[in-house]
Order: sequence, then C-alpha cells, then structure tokens
Amino acid sequence: MSKAVWAYIGALLAFLVLDGMWLGVLMGSTYKELLGPLMLVQPKWGPAIVFYLLYVLGVVFFVVLPALARASARRAALAGALFGLVAYGTYDMTNWATLQGWSAQLALMDMAWGGLLTCLAALSGYWAARKLAS
Repeated sequence: MSKAVWAYIGALLAFLVLDGMWLGVLMGSTYKELLGPLMLVQPKWGPAIVFYLLYVLGVVFFVVLPALARASARRAALAGALFGLVAYGTYDMTNWATLQGWSAQLALMDMAWGGLLTCLAALSGYWAARKLAS
C-alpha cells in the first residue's frame, strides 16, 4: 500500500482511539456539565463519521504528506498541532460567539485538545507511512 494510505489508516486509528477515550471516558461528564441542554442524548453518528473521515483526510493532505516529503516527524507534530488548533479554534470561537452556554472555558479546553489530538494523529500517520509503506 502507498504511504498516503498508511498515513490515513494510522492517523484515523489514532484519532478515533484518542478522541473516543477523551469524549467517552475522560471528559464526557465535563462536556455534559458545561453544555447541558445543548447535548443530544445520543449523537448523530452519520455526521460524526463524516467529520472523522474528512478531518483526517485534511490532516493527511495538509500535514502528514508534506512532513513525509521532508522526512520530518517534527514537522508532522508542529503542523499537526497548528492544524488542530486552527480547526478546533474555528469551531469553538464560532460557537462561543453565537451560542448561549458555550463558555470560554469550554472553548479553550476544546482548542487545546484539538491541537494535541491532531498532533498525535499526525505523528501516528507519519510513523505508519514511514514504517509500513512498501
């Protein structure tokens, strides 16, 4: 398989596992407390799946493949963190500006998570492509 495919698989698996632990185990009750009635009882899985697939595609295209071209894990980590901060920041700042109940605390916490999560997913995609591509 190509480097791009391995990068996508590695980044997607890391993103799903880490975000699943974050949302389901570590921070689920915090989000419920901070968001209250804004949260659905059950998530809408269709849009969630589309988000994960598209977001990781962006991470691979804009972060991992350029890092592979430079053979730089550092580039993958830094560009991944910046990509995550910008993407999550766009979402969080828009929500903070337009939704009642979306607090600064929630926005900053989520933006920090987005930066870290995307950094780790980009590194996972980078290493998967480097180690597993034929």
